[in-house]
Amino acid sequence: MNVKFGLVVPAGPEKGAIQAWQTDLDTIVPKLFPRFDSLWMTDHFFWGDNPTYEAWTVISYLATRYPDHQVGSVVLGQGYRNPALTAKMVSTLQSLSDGRIFFGIGAGWKEDEYHAYGYPFPEPKVRVEQLEDTLEIVTRLWQDAEPVTYNGKHYHIADAYCLPKPDPVPPILVGGGGRKTMMLAARFANMWNIPDCNVEAYTQRLDILKEHCQTIGRDIAEIELSWFGRLSIGRTYEEALNRSDGKWHNGNALVGTISEVRDLMQDFINVGVSRFIVEVLDVADAYVQSSILEELIPQFQSE
Repeated sequence: MNVKFGLVVPAGPEKGAIQAWQTDLDTIVPKLFPRFDSLWMTDHFFWGDNPTYEAWTVISYLATRYPDHQVGSVVLGQGYRNPALTAKMVSTLQSLSDGRIFFGIGAGWKEDEYHAYGYPFPEPKVRVEQLEDTLEIVTRLWQDAEPVTYNGKHYHIADAYCLPKPDPVPPILVGGGGRKTMMLAARFANMWNIPDCNVEAYTQRLDILKEHCQTIGRDIAEIELSWFGRLSIGRTYEEALNRSDGKWHNGNALVGTISEVRDLMQDFINVGVSRFIVEVLDVADAYVQSSILEELIPQFQSE
C-alpha cells in the first residue's frame, strides 16, 4: 500500500500577520515532506473579511518555492477565468515547473463572491455547461494541432495557439458530485473527488461515476480516486472536534484520535481512494505533526 497525501495550504494569512503565512509554510512544509508529496490551493476571493489570496498566484509561488512538490488547484472555479487563458496559464506553469502541476477544476458554487467581484452567477445547469466548454477548450489546446477552433454553448476560441504544449499534459481533476458534472469527470478527468463527505456519501457518488464510465466505455481504473477535506487529530475525539469548534466532525471530515482517523481513512481506501488532499487543522501543533508523520501516515505508506 502506498497512499498519497497532499496538503491544502491556508487560503490566506491571519489578520495582522501577513508575513506569517510564508514563514509558517517554510517551517511546516519541509517537516511534512516526503510524507506529503503535493501542495494544493483552493480558489476563492474571500471568506468574509478574512484575508484571502488568489489561487493561481499562490500555486505559481508554491511551484517555485517548493521544487520537490507537485502543486495543484482544488479546484479552480471555471467561471473566474477565460478558459483559453486558463489553459495557457496552466500550460506555462507546467513547462516552468518541469511538469509538476495538477489541474483541478469545477463548476463553481460560492455565489457571494461571484456577485461581489462582478461575475455572472448563472443557474447550475449553465455552470455545468460552461465547465464542459472549459474542459473541451483546455484539452484541445493542450493536445490538438494548432490552430484550434471550438464553438461551445458558452465559450469559444478561434484559430487559437497554446505553445509550448504542456509536457506532460497535466492530470485533470474534476471536482463535484452532481450527475452531469460526474459525466464530465468520466469523459475528461484523470482524478476525481467531492469535498467534505463521509464514506457513505462518497460511495453513492462513486457508483454514479462508475455508471457513467460504463456508459461511455471507459475503465474506472483510469481515474484516480481522491478525497478532499479536513483532517483533525486529537488525543481524544473531543479534542479533535474542538479544533474547529465542532464545524468539522467524523460525518464530514477525518476527525478523531489516531486510531479513529485511521479507521475512517481505511474505509475510503477500501472503496478505492488512493490520495487524500487534506487541510490539517492546527498543522503547526507539535502533537498534530508527530501523530500524522510518525503514527498515522506510515500505516498507509511503504518506506
